[in-house]
Amino acid sequence: MSYIVNQDQLPGNQHVSIFQGHQHGDVDVSFFVVNFPPGVGPQLHQHPYEEVFVVQEGEGTYTVADATIQARTGQIVIVPPGMPHKFVNSGDGPLRLVAIHPNREMTTSFLE
Repeated sequence: MSYIVNQDQLPGNQHVSIFQGHQHGDVDVSFFVVNFPPGVGPQLHQHPYEEVFVVQEGEGTYTVADATIQARTGQIVIVPPGMPHKFVNSGDGPLRLVAIHPNREMTTSFLE
């Protein structure tokens, strides 16, 4: 059965909306819809599956293990399973992205 989920009805806060597949008909994907102001981002963490970031607007600096990656509008960052990572809005405006977790429930281990 198909249906629509309104983003403003998802849990989260003014900067992040959280979609967990298991809460929506046992869907096998979860994701964050992110809208971070400059200087904001999550702490170092990892997942037992890959995470795919689709940058829709702005610029972010990603730390993936020992690598530093700059990503901007229209680019996609892929983080392998188990790899420690974090990112921060390193631009002057908002950083809008979707962080895709190919799992029905997000599993995150914070390392900081």
